[in-house]
Amino acid sequence: MHVAVFGAGYAGLTVARRLERALPATVELTLVDEHPYHLVQHELHRVIRRPEVAETIRVPLADTLDHTDVVVDRVESVDTGAGTAELADGRTIDYDYAAICFGAETAFYGLPGVEEHALPLKRLAHADRIRSQFHAVEGGQFVVGGAGLSGIQVAGELAATAEENDYDAEIHLLEMANAVAPGFDAEFQRTVRETLDDSGIDVHTGATVAEATADTVELESGESLAYNGFVWTGGIRGPDALSGERRETRGTLRVDDTTFVAGDAARVADSDGEPVPASAQTALREAKVAAGNIATLVDYDLSGGGGFEPRLDRYTFDSPGWVVTVGDDAVAQVGPSVLQGQAARAAKATIGAAHLSSVGAITDASRLACEEL
Repeated sequence: MHVAVFGAGYAGLTVARRLERALPATVELTLVDEHPYHLVQHELHRVIRRPEVAETIRVPLADTLDHTDVVVDRVESVDTGAGTAELADGRTIDYDYAAICFGAETAFYGLPGVEEHALPLKRLAHADRIRSQFHAVEGGQFVVGGAGLSGIQVAGELAATAEENDYDAEIHLLEMANAVAPGFDAEFQRTVRETLDDSGIDVHTGATVAEATADTVELESGESLAYNGFVWTGGIRGPDALSGERRETRGTLRVDDTTFVAGDAARVADSDGEPVPASAQTALREAKVAAGNIATLVDYDLSGGGGFEPRLDRYTFDSPGWVVTVGDDAVAQVGPSVLQGQAARAAKATIGAAHLSSVGAITDASRLACEEL
C-alpha cells in the first residue's frame, strides 16, 4: 500500500510526521515538494530585514522525517478519481491514499499590470528581491497591496528597515476594506491600525487597486501612487496543481474516497457553513485530522475491509488567537484580550518556536525565539 503527501508546508509536514508514527512499516509513505525543506511561512517577512533568518526558518526535510521517501519535484496535477499525480519531470505517482497539502498561491484577480509589476511574498526568493529593491533605492516609495496579516507584516518590516538604515522612505499600505486586518475583531483592528500609524506607515483603507504600471499603482478613486517597489499580498488562490482552485470540503477533509485535503489548498466550511480562515494554526489542526483519518482507513483496508467503513474524525474550527508583527512591535488577540508590545511579541515567539520544536528543529526554535524577543 502507498500513501502520498503532496506539499511540505505546515499541513503536509505534519501529516507526514504523524503518518510515520501511525502507519505500519509495510506501508510506503512518500512526500512530494518542489523544495527539499520546510519553510516556516509565517516568519518569511522577517527575511526582508534580516536575511540570516532564512536559515532558521528553512528546515531540511531529511532532518525531520525518518523513513518517508522525499521526492523533490513540482506536482503538475492530481487526479483524485484515478489516485495519481503527475510530476514536472514526467513521472506519475500512484497512491492508495493521499493528502493534498500544497498551500496556496497569491491571487492577482486579473487586475491589469498587478501580476506583472508586483512582487508577492510566498518564497525566500521573494523576500530577497523585496529587500534588494528597498536597499537599492535606499527606501524610496514602496506600496504594499493588501492589509491582511501578511501585508501588515511586510509594511512593518519595510518601515523598520528604513529606520535602522536612516532611509527617507514612504511606505503605503492599501486595503480595499474599511479597516486593516479585515475579518478580525474591531479592537484588534484598532490596535493594529494604531501600531501601523506609530510606525510611520501611510495606511489607505477603502482603497481599491484598479491597475498597476511599471511605476504607479492606480486606484479606483482616481488616485495614483508612484512607487519604487510594489508588494502584493491581496489574497490567495489554489495551487497550480489544482488548476488554481482551493478544494472545497467539510469536517472530515475528504474530497474523494482516497484523498484528503488540508491547509491553504482547502476551502473548509465549519459546522455553521462559514469558511475557515487560512492560517498556519488552521493548517496544523486540519493536518492532525487528515492524518488520523488516513491512518484509520489504511488500518481498515489492511484488516480486510469488512463491514461498515469506520467513522472518521471531523475538523472543528476553534480560533487559537492571532498575532501580527509590525516591525519590532506586535499585536496579539488571545480570547477577548488584545495584547501589544512585549506580551504580544512573546506570544509570537512561542508560536514559531513551538512549531519548529514540533518538527524536531530544536536549535532553530531557540534562534527564532531570540529573534522575536
